Amino acid sequence: MEFRTIVDIPVMGLEIRPCEELLFVGSCFADAIGQRFRDEGFPVTVNPFGTMYNPASVLHTIERYEGCPRVVFITLGTNHVYRLKATDEIVDNCEKRPAALFQEEELTVEQCAGYLRQAVDVLRKRREDVQVVLTVSPIRYRKYGYHESQLSKATLLLAVSALLHQPSNIYYFPSYEILMDELRDYRFYAADMLHPSEQAVSYIWERLVNSCFSAEAKTFLAEWHPIKQALSHKPFNPESPEYKDFMDKTMLKLSELRKKYTTFAL
Repeated sequence: MEFRTIVDIPVMGLEIRPCEELLFVGSCFADAIGQRFRDEGFPVTVNPFGTMYNPASVLHTIERYEGCPRVVFITLGTNHVYRLKATDEIVDNCEKRPAALFQEEELTVEQCAGYLRQAVDVLRKRREDVQVVLTVSPIRYRKYGYHESQLSKATLLLAVSALLHQPSNIYYFPSYEILMDELRDYRFYAADMLHPSEQAVSYIWERLVNSCFSAEAKTFLAEWHPIKQALSHKPFNPESPEYKDFMDKTMLKLSELRKKYTTFAL
């Protein structure tokens, strides 16, 4: 008997390399997953101009950010945008200005897809072999109402689907479906019952590693994890000869790892 539904992740043409540079742009879920990459020693850039929730703001970040690593993750949170009435421009941050200055709007599927295509085009002009991973944040927006939040997510999912039909290096990672369908229990949520718990993020990270990491990158993680655990060990007596010898051996292993993986970022 099966007591949970498992989300199947199709084989991706993408293979993330050991300690390679990555860019994460999007909602606070991008912050969470980007931090996991950072904790594992990957040289990542996460939301260089702040957290962005909608496709238009994602485009603005990519236009402003001058770099272009081979792998870029885009995590979409909502199709709601705020337009400054004085200029008719979509803003990325209202900067605590009066709400009367802005007009809230909902982007259509076509508008969301259009902004995403522009973002991909900008990245491709900078680097032809860029690999873009699209994902939709599983975090619901209580302020919209739960039905309206689901409509927003559906709009984003349809927009992403429109891009996946094009012959290009664009992939979809089902973080939304994993939390909604596999981890549909409140123990996988934080105290607000909306954000995924640390355990849920760790599980989604494991699924991401299994589906997107090269064999070499998985080998790197296997080599790094015992060193990481050793570095986080809290001894009863830090001054004991045994602990000092333990740390000397750990630092030697860390030095050897850095020599082997020269882009290791810790």
